[in-house]
Amino acid sequence: MLLGTFQVRAQSLETYFATAAENNPGLQSKYKAFQAALQRVPQVSSLPDPTFSFGYFISPVETRLGPQKAKFSLSQMFPWFGTLKAREDAATLAAEAKFQEFVDARNQLYYEVAAAYYPLYKLSEWKQIERENIEILNSYKEIATRNFENGKGAMVDVLRVDIMLKDASTNLEILNQEEKPLLTKFNKMLNRSAEEKVTIEVEEKTDTMTVHLNKDSLMEQHPVLKKLELMRQSSEAAESAARKNGYPNMGLGLDYVVVGEPTDMQVEDSGRDVIMPMLSVSIPIFRKKYNAAVKEAQLTQESLALQKEEFTNNLASRYEQVWFDISRQEQLIKLYNEQIKETRRALKLLTTAYANSGKDFEEILRMQQELLKYKKKKVDAISRYKTAVARMEYVMGAQ
Repeated sequence: MLLGTFQVRAQSLETYFATAAENNPGLQSKYKAFQAALQRVPQVSSLPDPTFSFGYFISPVETRLGPQKAKFSLSQMFPWFGTLKAREDAATLAAEAKFQEFVDARNQLYYEVAAAYYPLYKLSEWKQIERENIEILNSYKEIATRNFENGKGAMVDVLRVDIMLKDASTNLEILNQEEKPLLTKFNKMLNRSAEEKVTIEVEEKTDTMTVHLNKDSLMEQHPVLKKLELMRQSSEAAESAARKNGYPNMGLGLDYVVVGEPTDMQVEDSGRDVIMPMLSVSIPIFRKKYNAAVKEAQLTQESLALQKEEFTNNLASRYEQVWFDISRQEQLIKLYNEQIKETRRALKLLTTAYANSGKDFEEILRMQQELLKYKKKKVDAISRYKTAVARMEYVMGAQ
């Protein structure tokens, strides 16, 4: 979607997208609404039901050909030419607009799933960083204890490590407690058990973005803009149908009269049943309702055009903000990679010097905490970067 500037999502996240699309009740509701809208098409594009009536003469009406005993009538009304087609077009376009609403809801759900997935990645990485930090601090404690026993270091160095180990253990415990609400939020989006296991597969690689995408051409594909345009076209068809509703409707019918045998005299064709074709025309003289329907459709079109303009402006604003977020996180990731590299070099030199002299142990601990901070910040930046990419895909209307 983004012209190859963003890396492909991890396969596990794509799998969760599919699961959410299949199971999420909110998204299923949108699709049912689309299916319901499709059922409007045959309703509005069909002719009205024909009318059949039967009448029985309690007192037969005497005519020259004989007494009329019963009467059967069958009639069918036909709207003005093109009325049914205009109604069908309006309903079809409205259904297509409902489908675009479903697509937008699906894209938004994908973004929300991604926005809940990457914090789980961040939590998982932070827990691993804290565990590695505890291992390193334990090794420092052994070195400090050994130096103290050999007379090269002070007991305060051991105490400093103990204090930092307690901090690290507490941080790890808090991170473990934080996992449950994040898992619950993610799994409920997929409409499954809150305790369901989530597989985290995220590539740390980020691609350099050098091209500012043409947002005007890409945002034309956004489902909401498509929906508003389809609704406007549907309203145009509704206006056409409203105008045609103001024209006369025509009806064709047939009367069949059962005639009995005359009792007083015989004439030619006596007793023969009567068949009478009929033509009827409605007279739409009460114009207020027709004029109001046309005006309603016109005002709806104006409203939708304004909604489309407003949404386009908001979309452009969100695009620039998300683009800035992506660029910022990309720069931060590069910075933290460099900081981690340099801090490790400095830490290695300090550790070697301390092993020989027993001095500057406090500086080693401070540098270790700097390394811990940069590692966490890098993971946080990666999480924010990938969340911003997912948001960009939603802003651009990726399908």
